[in-house]
Amino acid sequence: MLWAVRSRWGYESTSTLRELSSMASEAVVVHSGGCHCRRVRWQVETPASVVAWICNCSDCSMRGNTHFVVPAARFKLQPGAEEFITTYTFGTHTAKHTFCKVCGITSFYSPRSNPDGVAVTVTCVDPGTLTHVEYRKFDGRNWEDFFKHSEISQFSKDKAEPTQ
Repeated sequence: MLWAVRSRWGYESTSTLRELSSMASEAVVVHSGGCHCRRVRWQVETPASVVAWICNCSDCSMRGNTHFVVPAARFKLQPGAEEFITTYTFGTHTAKHTFCKVCGITSFYSPRSNPDGVAVTVTCVDPGTLTHVEYRKFDGRNWEDFFKHSEISQFSKDKAEPTQ
């Protein structure tokens, strides 16, 4: 598996939208993944190349979370998984931090930046389908200010394919 790393430490540039467009034209792959005890399993449809966010907010820092964001319609929880999920919220209660009741792993959650999407923990994706991960920093400690200058909210939007 190839893990290409390119960190961004400041605000994203306008090139992000061009990068999103090129990612949208990539072939969609079905990635499977889940928690450590495998009671929470899911599938997500996204290109094999993703942009993952390293957040320094209090919750993500403590969990060591790094995630990529997808539209909610591209995320499917497997049957039976829901009974093993519990949710934690804090602050604005917009983010829904889900984790397995048995092993405690957060393999996905609903992020404050993208309440219309799902944040998938990169390290919870089964090996073999991700070919490239670009890591970017998200300043969650200064959430409001950073979000105003960030284009992260675009990652939960489905890219419409032109019709002919």
